[in-house]
Amino acid sequence: MRDGWEAEAGKWAEFARTPGHDSSHDDINLPALRDLLPEPGRRTLDLGCGEGRLSRFLRSLGHRVAGADASPTMVRLAAGHPDHEPAVVADAAALPFGDAAFDLVVAYMCLHDMDQMPQAVAEAARVLERGGRLCASIPHPVNSAGAFQARDGDAPFLIKGSYLDAAPADWVAERGGIQLTFHSEHRPIEAYSRALEAAGLLTEAIRETRAPDAVVADNPGQRRWQRIPMFLHLRAVKPGGAGP
Repeated sequence: MRDGWEAEAGKWAEFARTPGHDSSHDDINLPALRDLLPEPGRRTLDLGCGEGRLSRFLRSLGHRVAGADASPTMVRLAAGHPDHEPAVVADAAALPFGDAAFDLVVAYMCLHDMDQMPQAVAEAARVLERGGRLCASIPHPVNSAGAFQARDGDAPFLIKGSYLDAAPADWVAERGGIQLTFHSEHRPIEAYSRALEAAGLLTEAIRETRAPDAVVADNPGQRRWQRIPMFLHLRAVKPGGAGP
């Protein structure tokens, strides 16, 4: 998956930076993440920062942000943006930061794209101070285990193969002449829960994100995403510190 995202980096930046190409990010996913974020603290790590759009958003909220991504091209694109935040090329499973360097780690739409997800969660826990938090977003594992059989609001949803077994979950998006392959892996919720447990993190909040009514009003077919969750959001804390 790392090699796949390096190959797609240029297309991803064009896709992510073109208004309207990623409406699920704008209208559904990012607002749900915002609701779980703690207030800005000492330092925030944008894990799997990609071309930097989330780092820029976090800074707009008052966070002091550093980004890390395994793709050299992604980091160059992030650093080359006029409104860039600091970013380094780094393996999420072996971060180049000291213990307790951050009070918040945000893993936004990246854990499912990482070849060594449990090790990445363990590293996120290591670089968190006690009382620090991990906020993460992934495609909901029900979503990545299957597909709707049509695009209308009442379309049936079919699980393909097994929900419980990990499997490749690559898919292709086309917007405005850009064809972008998303390189991902389906994993059940239990896989992420076990990774958090092994890292010593305690889950504080879980949200199964659906399409808001305003999105459905504009596109009635999106009502199908009010029946099946599109994204999964969670917030976990490293025990031993002060409360939020």
